[in-house]
Amino acid sequence: MFSHRVSALLLGLGAAGLWGASRMDWVVADTADDLAGDRAIAISGGQWSMETTALALVMLAGCVAGLALRRLGRRVVGVISALAAIGASWSGLTMLAGTPDPEHARNVLRAAATNETAVNAEGISEWAHVVAAEPNVVGPVLSLLACAVALFASVLLAMRPGVDPAAVNKYERKAAREEKLERELAESPDSGRVLWDALDADIDPSERPSGETSSDNRRPDDR
Repeated sequence: MFSHRVSALLLGLGAAGLWGASRMDWVVADTADDLAGDRAIAISGGQWSMETTALALVMLAGCVAGLALRRLGRRVVGVISALAAIGASWSGLTMLAGTPDPEHARNVLRAAATNETAVNAEGISEWAHVVAAEPNVVGPVLSLLACAVALFASVLLAMRPGVDPAAVNKYERKAAREEKLERELAESPDSGRVLWDALDADIDPSERPSGETSSDNRRPDDR
């Protein structure tokens, strides 16, 4: 049986795989430019589908949260990460199922040309156009594999979030016991059993508000 830690680490592995696949070339665009001449420009998966990188970061955050949060939080993180994995797989599926849109390729290359912060991203001039766009299937296939791993891990994390540490459960049991004793003291302030249980739990019945203890303040051994 997989523990929630294994599920979270698998989710992180899927996120890292998706991020790596998004750095690879997904499309090769053949461009025509009257001044610069014709050339072929590679477009990475992150450029072609910017949401791919964002969703990879969401799943990476899910990995960290899956290790840090408690049981209910891990279940919620699993659901969110599963949705992110499904959304991230869409770009790879559409790339493998069809052909890249030359107009979209032109828009991507124009954005790269006008983005001064872009690193190692080639662009085209305003008057250039894309005559053809061919897919490179390696990147999309790897992204789908990474999404499949992330989806499997996310579903596993949501369905089997594990149990909270023993210290947390012990604290919750103690808090529930004290709450029960408070109710019993209010209902039966003269009960010897309740008084002894309260003392055993470090609850001083004599410190309770006036009217909640017996008028004769008898100890359990005097009854």
